[in-house]
Amino acid sequence: MDTTQYLDVFIDESMEHLDTLYQQLLNLEKNSADKSIIEEIFRAAHTLKGMSATMGYSDLANLTHVLENVFDGIRYNKINVNTQMMDALFDSVDQLNAMIEDIASGGEGKRDVTSTVQLLEQIERGENPILLESEQIFDYANPVTTLDEFQLSILNESSDRGYYNYEIHIELNEDCLLKGARVYMVFEVLEKLGEVIKSQPTVNDLEEENFDHSFTIIFISTHEQGEISQKINKVSEIQSVEIKPFSVSAYKVEQDKLEENKQSEPPAAGQSRSDHKTNKTVAHTTNAQSKTIRVNIDRLDVLMNLFEELVIDRGRLEQISLELDHHDLQETVEHMSRVSGDLQNIILTMRMVPIDHVFNRFPRMIRQLARELDKNVEIEIIGANTELDRTVIDEIGDPLVHLIRNAIDHGIEMPDERKAKGKSEQGTIQLEAYHSGNHVFIEIRDDGAGINKDKVVNKAIKSGIISQSEAESLTDQQVYELIMASGFSTNETISDISGRGVGLDVVKNTIESLGGSITIDAALDQGSTFSIQLPLTLSIISVLLVELGSEKYAVPLSSIIETAILHKNEILKAHNKKVIDFRGNVVPLTYLSEIYSVSNSSSPKDEYVSIVIIRKGNKMTGLVVDSFIGQQEVVLKSLGNYLTNVFSISGATILGDGEVALIIDSNALVK
Repeated sequence: MDTTQYLDVFIDESMEHLDTLYQQLLNLEKNSADKSIIEEIFRAAHTLKGMSATMGYSDLANLTHVLENVFDGIRYNKINVNTQMMDALFDSVDQLNAMIEDIASGGEGKRDVTSTVQLLEQIERGENPILLESEQIFDYANPVTTLDEFQLSILNESSDRGYYNYEIHIELNEDCLLKGARVYMVFEVLEKLGEVIKSQPTVNDLEEENFDHSFTIIFISTHEQGEISQKINKVSEIQSVEIKPFSVSAYKVEQDKLEENKQSEPPAAGQSRSDHKTNKTVAHTTNAQSKTIRVNIDRLDVLMNLFEELVIDRGRLEQISLELDHHDLQETVEHMSRVSGDLQNIILTMRMVPIDHVFNRFPRMIRQLARELDKNVEIEIIGANTELDRTVIDEIGDPLVHLIRNAIDHGIEMPDERKAKGKSEQGTIQLEAYHSGNHVFIEIRDDGAGINKDKVVNKAIKSGIISQSEAESLTDQQVYELIMASGFSTNETISDISGRGVGLDVVKNTIESLGGSITIDAALDQGSTFSIQLPLTLSIISVLLVELGSEKYAVPLSSIIETAILHKNEILKAHNKKVIDFRGNVVPLTYLSEIYSVSNSSSPKDEYVSIVIIRKGNKMTGLVVDSFIGQQEVVLKSLGNYLTNVFSISGATILGDGEVALIIDSNALVK
């Protein structure tokens, strides 16, 4: 039986069943007495087993069969739910997930799950699962295979900022008795020299001495290798220290080679290689009864690109109809504009993906991190059905992961500490998403320790981020924003969970690169709130066209508060800068003609100036332009590889008359 034609459907439905297993296992851990939960789990596992067997993926079907036996035992009260058992069940679902991903990338879904099966069989017999010794041994020959995309982005960012990335391998003496103490002393030395991004084994395993006599660290520093090695060697009972530069690009090349080798393995007898090829990016839909079809996302991208060209031509036709002043032509163009506007809304809606695709990974992650840190944390998710453009969804996941890790590590206190403060021992992280206008807002709230303003200010002064005089004039909001400065961290101890200096800086840069913004609010011992504002889509945006000399520029409407034409007498001076009084607020002026070196077309005799007031968070500035042209929807185009990092320019667009207008990055102009 040729099952190739069903492969896409199998992968999509399998991922849906795995999502169900993850979610319901979390529910089962909280309420093991609820039989409806185990029924849902059993149903998902049973369906997955049947589908896998039908498609010929025996390893997947066999593991699911053993897992199903455990769920059956729980269903009939033969097995009692406990934490160790839940860890084993989560690990089993992880193995299933890895098999599905292998199938999606062209593999056969084969995986050595002997140890996992043994654990499940222990559970089925009513025994407490015990980690096998083989699972506890760390593979030192391949020490950094677990770096995720977000950690790699931090390392990339550090290189751009002039830091050195190192891989440090440390061996302790064979007769070293207090291994945990030596590790602590090494980390104390490293904390003074830079930032630890990753350690293998993990920090908790190192502290509890769950390792042999060596460990590896991925490290960021401004110091040379020789100096770092010299400082580490001052710690006693160190046998050897090996430091070498860590290259993100080389790491990715090696990972690509591993992936290629895996895909180049010969297919099973009687099967061609094309039988296993599939495209992972298939749009998720509901069941067949809802009258939907699955559409490859690449086709939607092509459709969007074609429509972007249509928007440019629409603008050109509108320009021509105004110039010719022909009644019939104007009517036709107006009708085409209405129809294309409806078409635009439909295409954008088709590209929308529920943010639940990002949110559903967090409950499991929070459970795991909370256990590592010995904390009691619960997550509440609100508005998971809120939709965002797929391009935004792809980029926002890693920043949210870091903010949630930050909330668990820095925000939520230990249970004893919370109890002493009169709080519940269980901390809560609330993740909420909602629409407002043309934006989506995502808020991460915790009921933890909040932010200690004095500690933040002192650390910022010590790190040279601000001066003592600047610190005295900062508002609460400005103090909170300091934690997103490059290299900032208030953590007194090394941790591979969060707070690694450049982390929140990368979060801020990523969000702003998406045309969004992030603000922070906090109250000491009450909690913190990180608010992210994102545009619904990145492809077609509404802008205000303005004129500077003979050139045209576009200012995104999302950042504009108001436009104004003021008399020159209303322009004041403060601290040698030109400002205006805008509704009781002092707003500095930014002369775009000076920033972009454009000759000003306005005459010095002109008594009035045109100003566009823009906002980023709680900060505002007034952009001084020659004149306003009007509002228009434009297609955002990249400037290409040769014009990256152009100050305050986020892209360009083609106007109706064929002229190119640069799109201003409002965030960069608000100081």
